Amino acid sequence: MNVKKLRLVLGDQLNASHTWYQTKNDDVLYLIAEMHQEANYVKHHIQKVCAFFKAMQRFAEALRNAGHHVLHINLDDKRSQLPLNELIALLCQDYDVEQFEYQRPDEYRLLAQLGSLEISNVSIRMCETEHFFVPFDALHEYFQADKSTRMEGFYRKIRRRFNILMDGGEPKGGQWNFDAENRNKLKRADIPDIPEALVFENDISDVLKRIEANNIETFGKIDETLLWPVTRKQALELLEYFCAQCLPRFGKFQDSMTANSPHAWSLYHSRLSFAMNAKILSPMQVISRAIQEYEANKGLISLAQIEGFVRQILGWREFVRGVYWANMPTYADQNALQAKRKLPAYFWTGNTKMRCMQYSIEQSLEFAYAHHIQRLMVIGNFCLLAGIDPDQVDAWYLGVYIDAIEWVEMPNTRGMCQFADGGLVASKPYTGSGAYINRMSDYCSDCKYSVKEKVGQDACPFNSLYWHFMNRHREKFGKNPRIGMTYRNFDRMDSQVKAATLKRADKLLGELEDL
Repeated sequence: MNVKKLRLVLGDQLNASHTWYQTKNDDVLYLIAEMHQEANYVKHHIQKVCAFFKAMQRFAEALRNAGHHVLHINLDDKRSQLPLNELIALLCQDYDVEQFEYQRPDEYRLLAQLGSLEISNVSIRMCETEHFFVPFDALHEYFQADKSTRMEGFYRKIRRRFNILMDGGEPKGGQWNFDAENRNKLKRADIPDIPEALVFENDISDVLKRIEANNIETFGKIDETLLWPVTRKQALELLEYFCAQCLPRFGKFQDSMTANSPHAWSLYHSRLSFAMNAKILSPMQVISRAIQEYEANKGLISLAQIEGFVRQILGWREFVRGVYWANMPTYADQNALQAKRKLPAYFWTGNTKMRCMQYSIEQSLEFAYAHHIQRLMVIGNFCLLAGIDPDQVDAWYLGVYIDAIEWVEMPNTRGMCQFADGGLVASKPYTGSGAYINRMSDYCSDCKYSVKEKVGQDACPFNSLYWHFMNRHREKFGKNPRIGMTYRNFDRMDSQVKAATLKRADKLLGELEDL
């Protein structure tokens, strides 16, 4: 084969609709590679590694079937052990390549790595991924370094810009979001109606063998097959299932949690985040299909359901990407609250007496997945209250979740959930006592700890830790208008109860491993 052009396809760039693939050229070779550097830069959940590698393998097969030339390098190929830049340089030499092209990486570390690439007698060109709503070069219109941008304002601008759920210049229904209607707890009578999760049976025996043979260190659980969609056909099937079975009640229960259903891990969530973050599906395609379903079934699907779904993708997903690129690389070092405690060992086992943490962590380890409230208001809330080092929190979230790629993980973790960025993402710390978890779940009903107690051996740790957090950061948050009522309540608390609560928290902070 006479190769003039080598094109790199990263594991999160599996976009079959990209203009690259609209024409077939015998002198173009596509490189898809399982890389040791990508498997090892953080300790990943085994399902995450398998999902990306299997999706890459299937994408390579699809490209070949469409008539393209593909070099698929897997872990057993010694070249996979090279750093990415060295691999590319080697292949350019071996194939006598004249031009190397790559799509803009969505992670800063890869953009920096490829941006430093220089190969003698080879021209290098970067292309866009053609995936997001907001083009990379337009992000500066909405985001500036070290300056807070609120998601709600951004969301409204993007809704207008792309004319999504709009009536002329105004939002459908006369309001921009229906968040107040989307905070329902699943009652006992609601549990039997939770739909069974659509899962797949992807054979990953070959991938598992390669991972084991190459000593890739992972964690978490996996069966003989992979339940996540790894092809465009499977991802579209999951999208259709969501629209038909989950969208009618998605918004209503999007913040809910339960331990009392075999489908509790999935609830009404789409679970399309891996497919979108790997670019198997585009956000425009997902939103358009969901709106189409809403328009056809307005008697079954309310505006609150579809708006809540659109806000997660068009609003939040695009928003965190903007925050990430406006503030990297210094964003990765932010630690505004000077949190320094070590991540407890039960984050790797789920072996804790706190029922909400046990369930959320065990689910994460079993499925490589948790929905946004489990991530934010259970696991993330605990890390924030306990003052866990955001570097360790980042690494855990980045490794454990199948959809976690740094551009989307870090602003959610370091920003939204840990307030380590000092408020670039969130206008207040997203903290809560056990009362919030009890209000949104049934986790507390069979917990060792009492959610109604602040002090005592059996008092819910979230309660005293919450007040300890607010007290130790009063200088920073005391004048924040969104949480002023919290401090007024604290000041009205009986002095003896206040002292006992803080003492209980001090004890817990010294015994985090034993909770």
